[in-house]
Amino acid sequence: MDPLSGFFGSLIWWLFFLYLLLWPQMQFKSLQISRAKLLQRLSRRRNSTVITLIHRQESVGLFGIPFYKFISVEDSEEVLRAIRMAPKDKPIDLIIHTPGGLVLAATQIAKALNDHPAETRVIVPHYAMSGGTLIALAADKIIMDPHAVLGPVDPQLGQYPAPSIIKAVEQKGVDKVDDQTLILADVSKKALRQVREFIYSLLRDKYGDEKARELAEVLTEGRWTHDYPITIEHARELGLHVETEVPDEVYTLMELYKQPMKNRGTVEFMPYPVKQENRR
Repeated sequence: MDPLSGFFGSLIWWLFFLYLLLWPQMQFKSLQISRAKLLQRLSRRRNSTVITLIHRQESVGLFGIPFYKFISVEDSEEVLRAIRMAPKDKPIDLIIHTPGGLVLAATQIAKALNDHPAETRVIVPHYAMSGGTLIALAADKIIMDPHAVLGPVDPQLGQYPAPSIIKAVEQKGVDKVDDQTLILADVSKKALRQVREFIYSLLRDKYGDEKARELAEVLTEGRWTHDYPITIEHARELGLHVETEVPDEVYTLMELYKQPMKNRGTVEFMPYPVKQENRR
């Protein structure tokens, strides 16, 4: 074999390997740049600081391996930094798309948003469950897509909802359950009280004392399963103030948070050819 041919053959294989290694990172960097440009445009149009808390699984690791995301302490650190750096006399738009996460992290974000002197708006294009709903309650305005949903904020202990643990002990009787279950029930009562008190503190100035206590009770008491979707109609029935004017840029932004291809479904669509029809 010609040594020169062997060298070029090896070089091609190495370049191909580097391409496979670096392509997911390059693709993700391109997405980040596109998102930054769009967020800057949205910020200028709304005259606000725009922050995102969007959780999807993204191919950003070696060979595009997806990572699953939830509200974490790292998220709260970043959002708190963004809120702290925001001008005190300018509104904040926080775009949320999340299944929830740590109560500690969600509470920190909600408190910081609630304390911002200027108007705060949480925008929900698809869903903001559990801790996402807790954060939304802290805003002056909740702006939802007409088909977006919120969710209950009853605390979870491991795989079980706190209200269900308490109810199980009450139904069975404290003398018929083991010590571990009794401890879980005690922790559940504390967790429920803490979350209710925090929600009340967020809503008291916006809804008044009585309504704030009612909403805090309804959203935490375990009336529904933890993944129950609270639609915009249901939210209004409960007495929450929600609006539906989601900026178009937010929908475009969500297109830049695609799921990895191997994990995506088979949903596709073809936009109606308006321009072509107008030419006829």
